[in-house]
Amino acid sequence: MTSKIKPAKGSPYARILGVGGYRPTRVVPNEEILKHIDSSDEWIRSRSGIATRHWAGPEETVAAMSVEAGGKAIADAGITPDQIGAVIVSTVSHFKQTPAIATEIAHRLGTGKPAAFDISAGCAGFGYGLTLAKSLVVEGSAEYALVLGVERLSDLTDLSDRATAFLFGDGAGAVVIGPAKEPGIGPTVWGSEGDKSNTIMQTESWEIYRDATDLGELRYPAITQEGQAVFRWAVYEMAKVAQQALDQAGVQAEDLDVFIPHQANMRIIDSMVKTLKLPEHVVVARDVESTGNTSAASIPLAMERLLATGQAKSGDTALVIGFGAGLVYAATVVTLP
Repeated sequence: MTSKIKPAKGSPYARILGVGGYRPTRVVPNEEILKHIDSSDEWIRSRSGIATRHWAGPEETVAAMSVEAGGKAIADAGITPDQIGAVIVSTVSHFKQTPAIATEIAHRLGTGKPAAFDISAGCAGFGYGLTLAKSLVVEGSAEYALVLGVERLSDLTDLSDRATAFLFGDGAGAVVIGPAKEPGIGPTVWGSEGDKSNTIMQTESWEIYRDATDLGELRYPAITQEGQAVFRWAVYEMAKVAQQALDQAGVQAEDLDVFIPHQANMRIIDSMVKTLKLPEHVVVARDVESTGNTSAASIPLAMERLLATGQAKSGDTALVIGFGAGLVYAATVVTLP
């Protein structure tokens, strides 16, 4: 039987057309963290590579930061907001189950009536959103799609936890995905390992509020992790995933111009560079030093900074990989906008 459904009329390929970011105005040095934990600046730097991070103020909400980053990405892409056909937001720190924060962001950006939805994939969320956006553009459901990674992880940080108090920062990063005449986003290698879900997790379920008799004694649940287990998994298993992404894109390590991993930890980044045997000419994003771990926002924020500082340029070939709670991961090769 012949199908009566007309074929989709999308673009043969998709690529990143613009990038934008927003970092909160408040810069928090390690010295401020040390007021809450028994540690030292030297220990924090040696364990994570982090010197400062940005924490959002009351007005720097998930939506507000996203509007700033998304507006910059749309302008950078050279299009108007009403051309955006889909808004995809990756976040774990928007505290309403419904409606999706993507709908508010889309409205405040003046995008009209695009598809708008949130995804929850932790630190791999940007890669997940990038893959979904690419599919929408190629399939024809949207000519242009906005992908946002945004977090206020300071709300979910236990400042008394010596293992995590210094790790997390806030911010938003965004990219616009649009049509291209040649491949600009390679195949995505993504997946999950749910048997390791307890290695990075929220300390309590939100259900603690359901039966609480004294809300004044309750704090938001915090994010905790088994540091050594996460480090081993990220260094050894994620290097394999990154290599698979290179292989599927038909790109050799020496063909790369830029490496933008999730900004989780400087030691993890340096170990992955060594394991992948990246040549010295490859520019490596190390935004974690001044921005901390911003989860889904970390890759687009690092991408924006590399381009803004001239360390990377338009047309460069970059390997990006995100990994985190779930445990989930996503890696692909892209052409920089």
